Amino acid sequence: MTSECNSKQKHFQSLSLIGVVVTLGIVYGDIGTSPLYVMKAIVRAGNVFDPNYIIGAVSCIIWTLTLQTTVKYVLIALRADNRGEGGILALYALIRKRSKAWLYLLAIIGASTLVADGVITPSITVLSAIEGLKTYEPETPVIPICLCIISVLFFIQQFGTRAIGKFFGPLMLVWFAMMGFVGSIHISDYWLILKAFNPYYALELLIQSPEWFIILGAVFLCTTGAEALYSDLGHCGIKNIRVSWVFVKTMLVLNYLGQGAWIISNPEAVTPGINPFYAIIPRGILFFGIVMATIAAVIASQALISGSFTIFSEAMNLKFWPRIKIKYPTQLKGQLYIPMVNSALLVLCIIVIVFFQSSENMEAAYGLSITITMLMTTFLLLAYLSQKAVNKFVIALFGIIFIGLESIFCAANMFKFFHGGWVTVLIASLLFLVMYVWHNGKQLRSRQVNSMDVREQYKIISDIKNDKSIPKFATNMVFLSKLAGQYEIEQKILYSIINKHPMRADHYILLHIDYQDEPSTLAYEFFTLVPDTLYRINLKLGFRVHPFVSRYFRQIIEELVQNGEFTLDSCYPSLEKHNIPANFIFVLINRIYVALNMYSMKEHFIMNLYSIIGKMRINVSRSLGLDTSNVIVENVPLNIPVKSTAHTISPVRITNLDPIEEDIQGI
Repeated sequence: MTSECNSKQKHFQSLSLIGVVVTLGIVYGDIGTSPLYVMKAIVRAGNVFDPNYIIGAVSCIIWTLTLQTTVKYVLIALRADNRGEGGILALYALIRKRSKAWLYLLAIIGASTLVADGVITPSITVLSAIEGLKTYEPETPVIPICLCIISVLFFIQQFGTRAIGKFFGPLMLVWFAMMGFVGSIHISDYWLILKAFNPYYALELLIQSPEWFIILGAVFLCTTGAEALYSDLGHCGIKNIRVSWVFVKTMLVLNYLGQGAWIISNPEAVTPGINPFYAIIPRGILFFGIVMATIAAVIASQALISGSFTIFSEAMNLKFWPRIKIKYPTQLKGQLYIPMVNSALLVLCIIVIVFFQSSENMEAAYGLSITITMLMTTFLLLAYLSQKAVNKFVIALFGIIFIGLESIFCAANMFKFFHGGWVTVLIASLLFLVMYVWHNGKQLRSRQVNSMDVREQYKIISDIKNDKSIPKFATNMVFLSKLAGQYEIEQKILYSIINKHPMRADHYILLHIDYQDEPSTLAYEFFTLVPDTLYRINLKLGFRVHPFVSRYFRQIIEELVQNGEFTLDSCYPSLEKHNIPANFIFVLINRIYVALNMYSMKEHFIMNLYSIIGKMRINVSRSLGLDTSNVIVENVPLNIPVKSTAHTISPVRITNLDPIEEDIQGI
């Protein structure tokens, strides 16, 4: 069964004119605003009075866009899709089952640096756009205007951006067309700028310039949005991205060529603080250009914010991040709002704008972290190509070219560390620490689960159900189990039913939530263990599926009732007489960390930090969308030695469910 929103999503992913236009608004905000500050940074990095310097720098830009963006991401990375989804976490989920265990480190390093460097994206794009107003009025209060725009942008996230998102594509189409136009009319200022298409001039500049690392640090800014092409694969589709990239790259190159030709022909006009981007715009349409630059900056920022929400949502389901509150402001697939992330990004953007004061200062900090993200993506792509049995020579060539290229860029950006790059490195380090601790803490906790074979307890569970001397606790009791399979169950669940305080019910249901490596999986397995007494449901959720467990559970029960495999009749005659359905009580076993000598020093450190980090997560019942009035939480110490029992799983059914986007009442 396929939902309406899924159908719409697939419609936009298929190649079409509207799909290409929508892609312009979703994918290219970051890379599409790079002309605002790239040539400005290049002017500061070298001798603008030397035509060969400008030609070489523009050549570096053209070939960086060609190799890094076109070849690596558009032609290669987009093939590494996880059921149509892209991005570094989707790539990791695709390969992790057949890869080395330590590869998760590459995934969380890449995700951390991507979010960290993204903090600067809204700041530098909005600042660069608003600074254009100084062309009209040198005393323009740039910082207050930027802070207002950023604040409004983050404020509207809670309401969803479905309505304004419809206009992003056409607006970006106008933006790119304008960039290409103003660039093309200036190429004639210095026709020899066309020599930049020859990579010889790029190599010559880098070999002969002692400041090559500063130049490359500036050049790299032209491709910082390349990762978005891969991350937004699931929203737009590979064909729409590839077709639209031809248009986008053409417009970008024309603009860079025009800026370069203008600089060479007007060296005396290149004064401190001049932005070549605004200098090449005809005076008559300059204000329109500033307005469009501001709109493009807002669109780029919106894409970054939405992308950050997606990264954290995926990280939660991959158990890299504690589950925090997520809201879904619209029924549009993939649109979500995470209040904690939104607030943190807003505060960080404000701090960055106030700290750096200008886009010129921000350029010195921008790009360092994203080079690390690109390196991590390259390593994971190598693992993917290896699993796909691609020719070893091709894999080696890919690794040599892109590890070498990105390592050079990374080294070139290292000089930015003491010029502000430490800001993004610090943010990335904190994010990495949280992800590392949470992932390893989860693994340590899972090692302490004492599993048993529930078949050994069939008789006693049936006897408890029929023992009328025990007060009936509920008609249906649902125990959330951390163990997969058909017969494995935590000892603590059996202890809760049998020993602690015998829980008598008509039906006992073991519910396990199994997060899948595929992005959109939504299915379940159903097993009848003891007829009319004990059942098991394994709910399978993709890492991009919203965990509305209570609502999906209700859908499952309704389907089972229709099939005659379950009944909703109340166990109380007075209620059954009036056709009042049976009640459901969910039981959660909360395992509390207790410091014992069974852990090493490193494990103690991880578990202590895990407990601290865990304070930011919402409680389990809320994270799963359970009605808290029907939930019982039992706290038990996490100090049980490891014991495992292997059993053969015989699946009875895999049934696809309808993803639920709207807010409905849970069971």
